Amino acid sequence: MNSLQILKKLEDFHLLPFFVIISIIIGIFIGKELGISEFQLTPPIDAIKQIISGNFAFTIPNAISLGVPIGLFMMIYPAMTNVRIGDIKKTFKSKKQLAIVIFFNFAIAPFFMLLLANLFITEPEFHTGVVLYGIAPCIAMVIVFTYLAKGNSALALVLVAFNSILQMLLIPVYAKLLIGNVNFDVLIIAESVILYLGLPLFFGILTRKYCIKKYGEINFENKFTPVLSALSIIGLLFTLIIMFSLKGDLIVKTPEIILIIAVPIAIFFIIMFAVVYLVSWKLKLNYDDSVTCAFNSTGRDFEIAIAIAITAFTPAVALATVVGPLIEVPVMLFLVWLAKNTKSKLFIKK
Repeated sequence: MNSLQILKKLEDFHLLPFFVIISIIIGIFIGKELGISEFQLTPPIDAIKQIISGNFAFTIPNAISLGVPIGLFMMIYPAMTNVRIGDIKKTFKSKKQLAIVIFFNFAIAPFFMLLLANLFITEPEFHTGVVLYGIAPCIAMVIVFTYLAKGNSALALVLVAFNSILQMLLIPVYAKLLIGNVNFDVLIIAESVILYLGLPLFFGILTRKYCIKKYGEINFENKFTPVLSALSIIGLLFTLIIMFSLKGDLIVKTPEIILIIAVPIAIFFIIMFAVVYLVSWKLKLNYDDSVTCAFNSTGRDFEIAIAIAITAFTPAVALATVVGPLIEVPVMLFLVWLAKNTKSKLFIKK
């Protein structure tokens, strides 16, 4: 078996659940051994600023804080190499898709998460964290899940761009409306957009342009795409290890806390995805666009939620926002599997 075949094995979705479970176990073990939840972690963007200014102190907590942006870049960058500029221009005309995502992200999702928090969580700080987690639509990982589900990557990018602009305007409004007086720097949102979306997009477009110019599009698709797809999976698994290590000791000692927060978040993802996926299907969208709209209406911006929680709330609130992506990633991978397995049943080619 050559190296290319090994990389394709990584991309094999039948084996992915096994790799995910192993990564979660490794992450929990690392967190348990190091007691990471007791560390004072530096927010990733602050850590990057410290590196640029030369003030970064290389400690285990600080190094771990850089794991999430590194893992997210590894995940998102390969998907960005799959985007064609011409396709992006076409998707700006996708008014129906844009309307679906904006409606569900900003008129439904925040209030649905509030409802679930009211139903399942009585502890005020955990309640605040879960509501905060539901406010902002995702601007990064949904691109990866769309990519894995063989959705429309160009459309996902356009939808994410609109989500990014709208959430910079609306997060302060929703935070005040659903949580109360919240003081945080809106610049955090803009910085996250640049870090988690702008950089992978920039390097992805450069990579595609360079490789196609040098090797041709057919060679790029045949030789480079499997490697890039494997890199995306490696980034996903690496991110899982980092995220579960952040709360590994807590998961072992007090699993009931994780479960309390996990229930409403898991219900949110499954119901939101199913509703938007079926609405898109009913509105006669094709599979590629339907699954893209569903992921873009379901994923939450945990980077923003964690950043706001750390700067404006107590550690208990921050805990709820950290637990969010621990639940989101495995559930979203299940939804990728579900979408791919319902494609032939719902979307019959005429």
